[in-house]
Amino acid sequence: MNIVINVLTFILVLTSLFLVLVVLMQRAKTDGGMGAAMAGGATESAFGAETSNVLTGATIKAAIVFFVLSFVLFLANIYQSKHHEAADSKLPTIIAPAIPAAAPGLSLPAPQPVTPKPADAKKP
Repeated sequence: MNIVINVLTFILVLTSLFLVLVVLMQRAKTDGGMGAAMAGGATESAFGAETSNVLTGATIKAAIVFFVLSFVLFLANIYQSKHHEAADSKLPTIIAPAIPAAAPGLSLPAPQPVTPKPADAKKP
């Protein structure tokens, strides 16, 4: 699952960069700004007179991909965190501490094994 999340994150970063570049290449309503500076004439020569329609369509498609990928990554991270918690919910094993050494002159009684008493079978 980690590999899928990492690949989708990489695709999301590439989509974000593409979206930023496409938005910056668009012309403003006043025919100025970053659209003219960032290959405004090159897009007209490549796509013809319909440059604004092509860039608008690319922006819409890139925005849809961006939001879908973001939502899928959100759901994948929720799925991974819930399954990760379920795997780690086991109780830890606790090691009993060692018997402390007795002080000189004191003797501790030897530990006796504890056996349960049998239940009385004649109780109603």
